Amino acid sequence: KEKAEQDTNIAAIKKAVTALEKGMGGSFVQTTAAQVLRSLASGSQDMLDADRQELVAFLSQGSEYAPSSGSITGILKQLGDEMSADLSAITATEEEAVKNHEAMISAKTKEVE
Repeated sequence: KEKAEQDTNIAAIKKAVTALEKGMGGSFVQTTAAQVLRSLASGSQDMLDADRQELVAFLSQGSEYAPSSGSITGILKQLGDEMSADLSAITATEEEAVKNHEAMISAKTKEVE
């Protein structure tokens, strides 16, 4: 469940960055991906308050909002990179735990036989 949510958030960030880089920020704010970003921005403990405020302002005002020098794109890229790294680390930890569990089960099974 957590992985699916992380995947959804990362996909929304990628869509936002693509739209902004193509100059289509105004139309992006009307998408479901923008709604995901709004939720992410309001609930993320890892974002700086200034970044959160700028992102929320952009998502609220859309095409009327003009961030300086692509700062929204930078914020989103950084957030996406951090989330991807976190997801990779969590996935690797989980895979290691599964591997260790399977090894323990195998050892216990041999012990019983």
